[in-house]
Amino acid sequence: MKTSITRIAAASTPLVLLLALAAADTAAEVINVGPSGFLLKHEIIVNLTPEQAYKTLVSDVGSWWNPAHTYSGNAKNLSIDARPGGCFCEQLPNGGGVQHLAVVYAMPGKVLRMTGALGPMQGSGLAGSMTWQITPAAGSTADKPASKMEMSYSVGGYMQGGFDKMAPAANGMLAEQIGRLKNFANTGKPD
Repeated sequence: MKTSITRIAAASTPLVLLLALAAADTAAEVINVGPSGFLLKHEIIVNLTPEQAYKTLVSDVGSWWNPAHTYSGNAKNLSIDARPGGCFCEQLPNGGGVQHLAVVYAMPGKVLRMTGALGPMQGSGLAGSMTWQITPAAGSTADKPASKMEMSYSVGGYMQGGFDKMAPAANGMLAEQIGRLKNFANTGKPD
């Protein structure tokens, strides 16, 4: 069941609609929502080589991620250790921290795969897999590099209340982050 972000956002909260409109220049979609999970897909083009795009995704996460979607309120506390067993983590005061996702596959310049449930989904019996696939974009040249960054995020398991409301909320949040990544990669500023 393919559902466009616009249709889902219209039926959801105004916040999700606002996030969807802010990310309108990205291809973002809730691919499927069912009783046991959902699948989201996003795609952007950035004016970087695949190696630069991967580095921006991983090394600069604290520069493009919206601090409103952190536990600490400061995106500079985020890091991605892009190696098997590494962590998309956030430092919290007094030695605390959050593991947002665990890195299970890293091929610099090409693929990054992480597993886990983001944000409020961590408190449910869920498993998730987020894969970033990076390839040269059509028409990319040495003088004008461009990369296609495709992100898919599938989540499954048990969640009280089901996935009908969580899928569009997660999609809206990720669409905002990916739009900020695109802006940061292309202009040096996430907004």
